[in-house]
Amino acid sequence: QLHLVESGGGLVQAGGSLRISCAASGQMFHLYVMGWFRQPPGKEREFVAAINAGGDLTYYNDSVKGRFTISREPSQNTVYLQMDSLTPEDTAKYYCARFMTGWSRYTPEPPRTLTEATKYTNWGQGTQVTVSS
Repeated sequence: QLHLVESGGGLVQAGGSLRISCAASGQMFHLYVMGWFRQPPGKEREFVAAINAGGDLTYYNDSVKGRFTISREPSQNTVYLQMDSLTPEDTAKYYCARFMTGWSRYTPEPPRTLTEATKYTNWGQGTQVTVSS
């Protein structure tokens, strides 16, 4: 069973940067596609970014493309989300989760369901990111 714990959230000014982490317990972590989602206050959870098991394929929501970078460190069983040029619209609780199917490194096109929250499991408890104007 994979257990995920997010950390690193906080308060940051607009234009600033923050890196949040998702630490995983479980021996199979290196085999999983991992994703980040966020849920702004009063809104639905939305896809932010995902990374394949090998760490060589990534996919982003258009709203964060060019500002956020997802990465993973297998030796530490951790997935990161580096967030730059933050705006108040990025304020949300950020969650990591495991995608329930695969994403081959030989298939650069992301899986059709990669952005769907219902296709993820083992959700962490989330970490709050607040961006002040």
